[in-house]
Amino acid sequence: MNTTTTVITSAKKRRYRGSAVEERRAQRRQQLIDAAIQVYGLNGYRHSGVKQVCDAAGLTQRYFYESFAHSDELLIASYEQASRWMREDNMAAAEAVGVDPLARSRAMLEAWFQRLKENPTIARLLLIEIRGISPAVDHAIDKALKATSDDIARVLARPGKHFDELLHAGILGGVIHIALHWMADDYRTPVDVVTATALKLGVSLLDD
Repeated sequence: MNTTTTVITSAKKRRYRGSAVEERRAQRRQQLIDAAIQVYGLNGYRHSGVKQVCDAAGLTQRYFYESFAHSDELLIASYEQASRWMREDNMAAAEAVGVDPLARSRAMLEAWFQRLKENPTIARLLLIEIRGISPAVDHAIDKALKATSDDIARVLARPGKHFDELLHAGILGGVIHIALHWMADDYRTPVDVVTATALKLGVSLLDD
């Protein structure tokens, strides 16, 4: 093997090795996020330490600080992942029923409530554990709510129609409070009944 070939081969090995290292790091980060969703959702963020999350992820604590400076960063990452998953599921539900705004609104609400009931750890993370932690976490909440509002407007508003922002915010807050009351009652009310109740709020947005 000549010198040029040796240099090229060495460069490729370093590139591939670097890529593999980054992939493993990304995988460990994802393991921590997945574990955090479960740990925070089961035990509560304030009662969960780095060690508990790392144990659930099957990693030592040194790997936590490889990806996160402190627990709040992991809380934000887990919250963003869970909220993004819920939004994607809601959008898919809306698009599956056609273009009628009322049908889409009902489908999105039903999908959201159903997923909360099926995933109580995610429900607790998204609606309970995330509150009052820090300004950075509050910013993440505001960002996620804005993304949800944008999704709703995109799939429900008729062409050229813009929803009243204050009304939109009030309805979204009302739906969240319905969910919190439902969760506190251990999800005893059937999903279709909760959906119908929340839809009464959604209709006012469509009628605006």
